[in-house]
Amino acid sequence: MAFSNLLIKTQLQQSLRQQTPLVLATRQGHTIRGKPPGVAKTLEQRLQEENKVDPELTTRVNIGFPKLKQPRSEVFRDRWTHIKGQRANSELEKKARSQQMLIDLNEVNKDYNETTRGYDLRIIADHYGIFQDLFGTAYFVPRVPLSIQYQADKDTLIPVYNGNIIKPLEARKAPLMQFDGSIDPITGKARKGDSYWTLLATNPDAHFNGDDKEYVHWFVSNIPNGDVQKGEVIVNYLAPFPPKGIGYQRFVFVLYKQNKKLDFSSMKLADADYVNLEKRTFRTYDFYRQYQDDITPAGLAFYQTDYDKSLSKFYHEVLNLKEPIFEYDFPEPYLADQKFFPLRQAFNLYMDRHRDIKQVNKEFLERKLAKTHPFDGPEKPLLYPNAHPIKNKPSWLRTEIRKERLKIGRINDY
Repeated sequence: MAFSNLLIKTQLQQSLRQQTPLVLATRQGHTIRGKPPGVAKTLEQRLQEENKVDPELTTRVNIGFPKLKQPRSEVFRDRWTHIKGQRANSELEKKARSQQMLIDLNEVNKDYNETTRGYDLRIIADHYGIFQDLFGTAYFVPRVPLSIQYQADKDTLIPVYNGNIIKPLEARKAPLMQFDGSIDPITGKARKGDSYWTLLATNPDAHFNGDDKEYVHWFVSNIPNGDVQKGEVIVNYLAPFPPKGIGYQRFVFVLYKQNKKLDFSSMKLADADYVNLEKRTFRTYDFYRQYQDDITPAGLAFYQTDYDKSLSKFYHEVLNLKEPIFEYDFPEPYLADQKFFPLRQAFNLYMDRHRDIKQVNKEFLERKLAKTHPFDGPEKPLLYPNAHPIKNKPSWLRTEIRKERLKIGRINDY
């Protein structure tokens, strides 16, 4: 009896399910297909689940100097003192009202270097992938401003700043570099005693055999108190040499603060190996890991450079290499299966799309030569091309002849 009641109850539930319509989620009268927005996952969320990363390994590490913040009381005191001094100066007010007051740009630049310059440069370097390609997940805020200028000629100095473009011809000689080595990167104030610095210039995009390798273009160590001329030259300066077809390459200067005088004689490059690219192979990541207890990155500057004609002579006469030329290997265009009668498509263009382009060029050249006299040259163009009727020709051929007369369309590609 109990089994029969259970069977009847089950059949009744199944009939009710068949009679009861499914409740569909709707919004403003429209049926929502799939899962509702609160449950469905976006493409970004799905990719994050598929490619999970360990935050312990991907968290960025600051390897530079910290910045000691000035107490708020001192900041407000200095600001108020400055405001009071400006208000008490009647001459400034007169010049401001008469629009004759001049701003000292050197003071503006000095104030910018002491406040937000390092943070702005770090953001720009992140945008260009400088830290990622040189230090992996590490970064630093450049605390020491670098003044780097290339002397293109006697009267022209080209500065290096924020990834500007400098041609190899303009950067063929070592730049003029200056920085204040007596300033403490942490406090921003002058310090007593000697300090030693290391300057490295590398190109993370120039290596021919490896994506994770670089070429060291300049290496000067044990620079006393910011005087680059008195530093120990480990690797002489080599101008950038971006090959043709590669595009822009980044040329990066990194300044390190040494804790003491260091011995880099094992990395010194002899004069006979000046253009030996194999011995100039370098990795900033490995270099920093080896000396990270004794050096700290403190300054940064970089620019971009690309190919120019002066490099042909540089490759042959300086590097003793055959000049490399790169071209992009475009994939073959996708072609659907050929149709017997394509609709809304030009007949000749559709047929040529499925033919060998070399054969099409050959036929075009034959037609051109057939209308060219061996001594008089090609036929003279029509004075009024659109005034001459084209009769007894199909529509696709009339269009082709009209374009050929007007010198428009595919005729300019062959």
